[in-house]
Amino acid sequence: MAENWSLPRIGTPEDPLRLAVFISGSGSGMEVLLKHQQGSDCNHTTTVVVSDKPDVPGLDKAGALGVTAIVVPLPDISDSGERRLIHEREVSEVLLDYGVEAIILSGYMRILTPSFVEPWAGRILNIHPSLLPDFPGAHAHRDAIAAGVSKSGCTVHFVDSGMDTGPIIMQREVEVLPTDNEESLAEKVKKQEHILYPKVIDMFSSGKIKSP
Repeated sequence: MAENWSLPRIGTPEDPLRLAVFISGSGSGMEVLLKHQQGSDCNHTTTVVVSDKPDVPGLDKAGALGVTAIVVPLPDISDSGERRLIHEREVSEVLLDYGVEAIILSGYMRILTPSFVEPWAGRILNIHPSLLPDFPGAHAHRDAIAAGVSKSGCTVHFVDSGMDTGPIIMQREVEVLPTDNEESLAEKVKKQEHILYPKVIDMFSSGKIKSP
C-alpha cells in the first residue's frame, strides 16, 4: 500500500495541534515532550498517551503531568494478523475520541500495519536510536557496537509501512568510543533524543517541515 503523504494543519498556541504519544515502556521521551509542551507557548499539545502494555512507568509519568493515559492491550486471540487489526481498530477509536491530529511514536515497540499507516501518512513521526538507514530495528545500539562504528545517534523520521524506513527529517550524532557498551551508548543517544524530538515536533506543528 503506497503512502499518500498529507501533513497536519499548522498549530498555534491558541489552537495547538492535538497529538497522541504512543509508548511501550518507560516513557522518558514522552515525559520530556509533555514538560516541553507545558513549559512554553507551544503549537502542539498531547491529548492522550497510548500504551500497548499495562503497568509500564510511562503511564504514571503521563498521569503525574495531568495527561490522560490509556492502555490498549493486544486482544487475547490466536490469529496474529487478526489480533493486530483488532488492536489497531481499538487504538483508532481512542484517537477519534480524543480528537488526535498527529501521532508521535516514543519508544513504541510495535510495527504498525499498512492499513493503519496509510490514512495517517505524513502525520506519524518516530524517533529511532541510530543514524538511519544504518541499524534499523530493535537492537540499534548492539548492532552499532558490533559494527565498530565511530558515530551513532538518533533519527526522527516520518513513519511509512516499513520498519524504520520512512523519510528522514533530522538527525543528531554522538561519538562512539572504544570503551562504549550498549548501555553507555544508549545513555548518550537518549540525551540527544530528548533535545531533537521536541525541536522537530515544534517544526512539524508549525508547518516548517516539507511533505516527503
